Amino acid sequence: MQQVEHFLDANADRFVDELTEFLRIPSVSADPAYAGDVRKAAEFTRDRLVDAGLTAELIETDGHPIVYGEWLQAADAPTAMVYGHYDVQPADPIDQWISPPFEPTVRDGRIYARGATDDKGQMFTHVKSVEAWLKSVGKLPVNVKFVIEGEEEVGSGNLDVFLANNKEKVACDIAVVSDTSQYAPSMPAITYGLRGILACEVTLNGPSQDLHSGMFGGSVANPANALARLMATLHDEQGRVQIPGFYDGVVPLSEEERKRLANLPFDEASYLKGLGVSATFGEEGYTTLERRWARPTCDINGIFGGYTGAGPKTIVPASATAKISCRLVPNQDPHALTEALRKHLESNCPTGVTMEFSAYHGGDALVFATDSPWMNAAAVAIERSFGTAPVLIREGGSIPVVTTFRDLLGVDTLLLGWGQDTDNLHSPNERFSLDDFAKGIRASAYLWDELGR
Repeated sequence: MQQVEHFLDANADRFVDELTEFLRIPSVSADPAYAGDVRKAAEFTRDRLVDAGLTAELIETDGHPIVYGEWLQAADAPTAMVYGHYDVQPADPIDQWISPPFEPTVRDGRIYARGATDDKGQMFTHVKSVEAWLKSVGKLPVNVKFVIEGEEEVGSGNLDVFLANNKEKVACDIAVVSDTSQYAPSMPAITYGLRGILACEVTLNGPSQDLHSGMFGGSVANPANALARLMATLHDEQGRVQIPGFYDGVVPLSEEERKRLANLPFDEASYLKGLGVSATFGEEGYTTLERRWARPTCDINGIFGGYTGAGPKTIVPASATAKISCRLVPNQDPHALTEALRKHLESNCPTGVTMEFSAYHGGDALVFATDSPWMNAAAVAIERSFGTAPVLIREGGSIPVVTTFRDLLGVDTLLLGWGQDTDNLHSPNERFSLDDFAKGIRASAYLWDELGR
């Protein structure tokens, strides 16, 4: 390891320079105008894998290419597969950026740019750690594969097809993903649980066109009024979701896990201040962290209909729409609960309107064993780099590819985040601490050493 450590020290500035070059590429997958830049980012990723000493290629899809790389010369050693993405979110609103989103700028020890932490910077740590091993020692203690896609920010439409068609090519013993966060500054974390998701849209239709509210109001059902009443049936006054069967099969949190979460430093007053709200809200009987990470939810993501412009317009709107998502925990079936939600809305739909229901994506929740050899190896590697043992946390969001790895490849995933949840992911002024970037590279290098044991 001494050779690897010397290489990391000697090349730290170059790594930042390369990350800066990577972040200059506006690889916005959602906007067709940036298709050339997305491909440029794919080529940059491939070239850095080749420079590191791996064989690498671009694999064409119906959308943006997947970058695949491998080094498989560690006989009788486990194989780790690193997953990440080189595409980024749109930078809008541009006027809220202090410095341009695709002109990386270092301020106060952080590099500011779109994609800095989600996910170019975090993914790049693993590329550089592999390079350190191969250029200083000449070999790795494990076999490694890289699957880096360019469509994560638009739903990964072609990734599952690639994985299903290349199961032998991507076969591995453990997956590694750095697309999460530390728990807090100087407090690294391993994420051992992710919530699942279901998403849908419901529209209530009334009259064939908007009507004058003075002439027709009170004589026909108002879809906006009806939608408000319908949405109010989703929860009771204690914050419990009222979809029939919603909590069936939900495994209660163990006392051990509740104690682990309760022992995490959490300042509720600071949490509320940071969000700009005056009080917490949610299911009774659970702490804020338990509600965020380990309990299921149902949220209205958007509600609209009728006139929404400036000033009044006195109408009975022809329709009103709500977008709904539920975050799920293990043993909740997103497809069954989508159907249960549809039936609940139908049975409670007010008279005088008709309902349209559209189901969108869904994904299962995951919780990994916290005492597996993989998890133990990751914990040791992180402590070696950061100087403190990682805490174990869950994440309220979803990473669908992790479910795919489990179901298709039969492997668990190490969710090792080097960034902070205050790094403004998907927002203006996204950033990544250069100290965390360097520690992430070092932790990754130690991870290969620990996995090889």
